[in-house]
Amino acid sequence: MAEKGAEGSAKASLTAAEKQLRGSRQELDYWKQNAARLRRRNRLTGLAIGAFVVGMFSYTILSVKQERILDELDDEAKIHIMRGPRTGANS
Repeated sequence: MAEKGAEGSAKASLTAAEKQLRGSRQELDYWKQNAARLRRRNRLTGLAIGAFVVGMFSYTILSVKQERILDELDDEAKIHIMRGPRTGANS
């Protein structure tokens, strides 16, 4: 009977290493139980960020209309080519 009492008091007072091991096991169990929910949240977050990036890119391309700007630059270049270079003789 005395041995059972000694075992009970030994279990009650855990060493620091045993407490740390118990805590890390509890944390591991928590992550194992909630891994699916965490993966689902990560996927949703990734999809939301991806949708935002694609939307921002599409909006930028449509609002700037890159082709129109290039056409205007080409027209300006044609005008300068037709006028010829600016020299002292033709200015």
